[in-house]
Amino acid sequence: MYETSGSHPDIHWPSGFSPADAHSFHRAQAVVSGPPERSFRILTDVANWPNWVPGCEEVSSDTLTQTFEVVWAGHRFEVFVGESVPPRRIGWLGIGGGVMLYQAWLLTETQDGTEIVVENAVRADVPVLRGAMSDAWAERLNELWLAQLGKLSEYPPEENSTS
Repeated sequence: MYETSGSHPDIHWPSGFSPADAHSFHRAQAVVSGPPERSFRILTDVANWPNWVPGCEEVSSDTLTQTFEVVWAGHRFEVFVGESVPPRRIGWLGIGGGVMLYQAWLLTETQDGTEIVVENAVRADVPVLRGAMSDAWAERLNELWLAQLGKLSEYPPEENSTS
């Protein structure tokens, strides 16, 4: 499977979903504008995911609940929230289409905004595995996470404050 030294030490992997257990492992990191509270609020505003998460077509809940469904790239995933520690970390398990994915987000305040690390451990059925292990799939997933991190800086527009 995958070498675990590339994983952030503060990510809490559920049993069976560490990078060492994964068929595929992906990591993206960026600094986005604003404090961690802003990024956490956007990440957990699941009703608006279709507005800014590339490929997200539909979410079954208006608020972050322990379980909900997401249609992403034409595939339905049941999502289970595994960890939520506002505004520092969140992790969820998605199951659908022969794929099980645990996605963990870490948010750390920096001088320039919020450093975000997102890591994904993927397990898949054998037929799906061939596609999940391909270099093209890994590149596409990495592009998706980097686009998602970029959109996190842009969405939603900063609210005007009045003093």
